[in-house]
This record gives sequence, C-alpha cells and structure tokens, in this order.
Amino acid sequence: MRKTIVSLSDKPTIIEPNVFGDSRGYFFESFNLRNFEKKVGRKVSFVQDNESKSSEYVLRGLHYQINHPQGKLVRVIQGKVFDVCVDMRKRSDSFGQWFGVELSGKNKKQFWVPPGFAHGFLVLSKSVIFSYKTTDYWFPEHERILRWNDKSVGISWPITDKPRLADKDANGQMLTDAETF
Repeated sequence: MRKTIVSLSDKPTIIEPNVFGDSRGYFFESFNLRNFEKKVGRKVSFVQDNESKSSEYVLRGLHYQINHPQGKLVRVIQGKVFDVCVDMRKRSDSFGQWFGVELSGKNKKQFWVPPGFAHGFLVLSKSVIFSYKTTDYWFPEHERILRWNDKSVGISWPITDKPRLADKDANGQMLTDAETF
C-alpha cells in the first residue's frame, strides 16, 4: 500500500480571530481563505465540514489517515475541549511530539492540524459542539488510531480519571507499533 507523502514544513497553528462584540452579542469571521493561507503559509483546499456533539470527559482520538491524510481546521462552537495533535511524520524533527491547546466557544480559537498528524480532543465542559473542516474525505479503511495514553508520547491530559472512550479509541496503537508517514 502506497503512503501519501506529507510536507515536513507544516506545523500546528493556533488561529485567533478578531471578535467584535457588544451588549447585543458578537460577530467574527470563522473562516477567511486568504487570511488562513497567510497564517499557515500554504495553499489549502477544504472538501468537507464535520460537526460532533460530545458529553463531559469524552475523549475522541487520536485519529489519522495513513492514505488520504487530512489537514483539519478545528474549533469549538459551544463548550470547552483540550485539543491535541501528535506528529506522525517519521522524518520530522518533531516526530512523536504532541501539541495541545484549549479551545472553547468563549475563546473562539481555532487550531490548524496539518496532514500527517494524529488528532483528538478531551471534553472539559458538560457538553461540547465541535466543528472542523478537512482537506480530504474520510476513508474508514485508511483510518488509524494512536493510543491516547501512550507514555512514549506523554500527553498531559487535564483529567485525573479515565476518560470515556469509544472501543476503537481505547484500542489504538502505541507509537512504536503505529503506521507513520
């Protein structure tokens, strides 16, 4: 099976939009292609928008596609998550390293997760509505899962109890056994 080559120059990026608010509410551009491409330093084409709702202490991930890798622009519409990505690009200087950020409906931050990174999030509020754009379609046969609690990656999840996981996420691969780019 041929693996798709992903750029080694891509880096996770936090995007903070300008929010205009007053006593009536707020307004912000949730996406502007020209500004986004300038911020991440590359041309990007999104093909799919996804939305999920999850309850407190749900952990989704860490997902990636070994073929048809997806770049993701993620944000929270309502609630709060700890969002994480892990570099799965074997030749990268940051291979196996994780990057994390708190995203919330309140702070309106967005997180660019480049192709070649595993991605997941932990819900920190009673519930969350999570939205993201992807640069490629979902292909279940190419989906892989990195174990959320792999000690060699060492993600500092802000939780003391075991999170609520789907079976496939609970049984993800350790980095040493995972397919990489």
